[in-house]
Amino acid sequence: MNAFTIFFELSRCLICFNFDVCGKQIELPPWTDIVKTGTLKELAPYDPDWYYVRAASMARKIYLRGGLGVGAFRRIYGGSKRNGSRPPHFGKSSGSVARHILQQLQNMNIVDIDPKGGRRITSSGQRDLDQVAGRIVVAP
Repeated sequence: MNAFTIFFELSRCLICFNFDVCGKQIELPPWTDIVKTGTLKELAPYDPDWYYVRAASMARKIYLRGGLGVGAFRRIYGGSKRNGSRPPHFGKSSGSVARHILQQLQNMNIVDIDPKGGRRITSSGQRDLDQVAGRIVVAP
């Protein structure tokens, strides 16, 4: 299995458990079906589970790098803004989506505020994500 396959399976596994990792679940905000993920996007996401996939991706990035905040995630998930006949430019993604997911992960005790800035993974969050990843690698 390569890293992409493991991440894809991790996100799908967390979705199957409704992100129920440590007894608490992510609460979907009422705006998840109509919100765009950035000003550079034209439409809302087609995948009904996009919020869980983004939460799994953010938890994984904090697990690997640490010290990431809302601004960093806005740059990570940003992309090229199409300007019609004018040249494209980089556009940041939505800050409210990143902020809400980080707050949900913090309420679930997966991430915590880093004194150096941004968020870091907690020991219980690292244990929970390792258990989910272990179930994925062991399963055929």
